Amino acid sequence: MSIDLRQAALDYHAQPVPGKIAVALTKSAETAKDLSLAYSPGVAEPVREIAKNPADAYRYTSKGNLVAVISNGTAILGLGNLGPLASKPVMEGKALLFKRFAGIDAIDIEVKHSDSADFIRTVANIADTFGGINLEDIKAPECFEIEKALIEQCDIPVFHDDQHGTAIVTAAGMLNALQIQGKQLENVRIVCMGAGAAAVACMELLIDCGANPANIYMLDRKGVIHSERTDLNEHKRRFVNDSGLKTLDEVMDGADVFVGVSGPDVITAEHVKMMAPNPVIFACSNPDPEIRPEVAKDVRTDLIMGTGRSDYPNQVNNVICFPFIFRGALDVRASRINSAMKRAAVDAIRQIAQEPVPAEVLQAAGIDALSFGVDYVIPKPMDPRLLPRVARAVAIAAEESGVARIPLPENYML
Repeated sequence: MSIDLRQAALDYHAQPVPGKIAVALTKSAETAKDLSLAYSPGVAEPVREIAKNPADAYRYTSKGNLVAVISNGTAILGLGNLGPLASKPVMEGKALLFKRFAGIDAIDIEVKHSDSADFIRTVANIADTFGGINLEDIKAPECFEIEKALIEQCDIPVFHDDQHGTAIVTAAGMLNALQIQGKQLENVRIVCMGAGAAAVACMELLIDCGANPANIYMLDRKGVIHSERTDLNEHKRRFVNDSGLKTLDEVMDGADVFVGVSGPDVITAEHVKMMAPNPVIFACSNPDPEIRPEVAKDVRTDLIMGTGRSDYPNQVNNVICFPFIFRGALDVRASRINSAMKRAAVDAIRQIAQEPVPAEVLQAAGIDALSFGVDYVIPKPMDPRLLPRVARAVAIAAEESGVARIPLPENYML
């Protein structure tokens, strides 16, 4: 990061007041009567109603539009395990995005803990305060155990965005890219560099969308995941591939797709040359991708390329989905975010990219023209169509899959 950008980022967070979020009042608090209603004695009336019927918390409090953004700071961005307090700027940033893009109130919570069980107990014990929980920046493999336990113990949606947000945007962009390249998901060979939370979620969702598990080669620092290895956890074991190919060079030879959720510069121009005709590369390591687009495109003119960066085309950005998934889930009081809702989000996102781009999106992106094709397979984060289209698709899927607890509001997001 340049010195100028570093200082600008620090100034942004420090001025004119520290941090990025604040609490705003939604009711008048100007008169003695206002205060008697807001607090004692008037507040006793909704207390009694909620005690009789807990669902009335959605009627009399902010619970239904409130999300907790929770981290233990063990995997902060690409910076690693820097602890809960260091994660606070990121969690505040996530809360900002919830409000900016979906009108959802979010509060960040940073948790000190002795082990995963302690973290799970802490979060489960405060969960009733919120309408949903967004887990963030929790390292693998603990994140799998934590999310699974909290989904089981909490009666509200629990969503680890590093896993599922990444997977949803990746799947939407990938399906569009393969459509442009004239390929079918069920037939392509997929190389996944990385075996952590995002990698596992991406591959699981691609399989859910039709990818053939036998065609997926997942690699970690020791190479391809295969059954002869004795160092695999249960999450990596799901992606064992015993084809006999064990190295990056071997699996890249003839690969149709490369998905990178690992680290910078792990594949070379030579690897790109080895890929099948019309390949797709999503190199999502941030800020430095697994291979830079200019390097890859210098050796392949038939390539579709995506990264996690905003200064290249086809940015794989979680903000394209997570605020809108929660919006739809909250508005039907879903008890969880399930596979049907994730697939609905994938379909809605990919459809938006195939439609004409509104002038306001072009203006926000600072470009004159944009249309579905090699440099535009994923909508831009500022696209106003994302909120109504994704939220509605998710809400309908929640209702149809039986996890919605109130009917879809009439004319919802139309």
